[in-house]
Amino acid sequence: MWQWLKKWWALIRSPAKYFSLGFLTLGGFIAGVIFWGAFNTGMEFTNSEPFCVSCHEDNVYQEIQGTIHFTNRTGVRAICSDCHVPHDWTDKMARKMQASKEVWAWITGAISTPEKFDARRLHMAEREWTRMKKNDSLECRNCHEFSYMDFTQQSQRASVQHSSSLADGSKTCIDCHKGIAHRLPDMKGVEGF
Repeated sequence: MWQWLKKWWALIRSPAKYFSLGFLTLGGFIAGVIFWGAFNTGMEFTNSEPFCVSCHEDNVYQEIQGTIHFTNRTGVRAICSDCHVPHDWTDKMARKMQASKEVWAWITGAISTPEKFDARRLHMAEREWTRMKKNDSLECRNCHEFSYMDFTQQSQRASVQHSSSLADGSKTCIDCHKGIAHRLPDMKGVEGF
């Protein structure tokens, strides 16, 4: 094994015998562009609604169809990645790595049926709520900017909450709006419910 590594290291360190430095540089650049294009295409595909629905059609996708985030008077619609994937590139990559556990759970059958999904729903919801609490509900605020809210158009209760709790930073969107797009799990024994 050690001899094999030495052989490959010597090959990598030695100058090119058959191709010019310009050819190798241009080839490396083209290969990099192709890799980056394929990588970005893959990332964008995994942010698409058809990708998400391929696993979640029988559970959470059915739930969101009855909400204002799916159908409303303005025609503005949120898709899965709008709420569950950060827009910033580094945060998006971190979220994709976290989501690989969810994909693995579906592939291995841990959440492949509505019954199995419901059994783990509270755990998955708490993990998502914690993530959103930690980033100050950034995905909500991508569309619902606090400074643009017209409190006169809100109910009295919402106006009071938004102008106090959100303004002083003691709460974030997910503290009050759990279950806004998806059915809440069984909350028995959960603090605050």
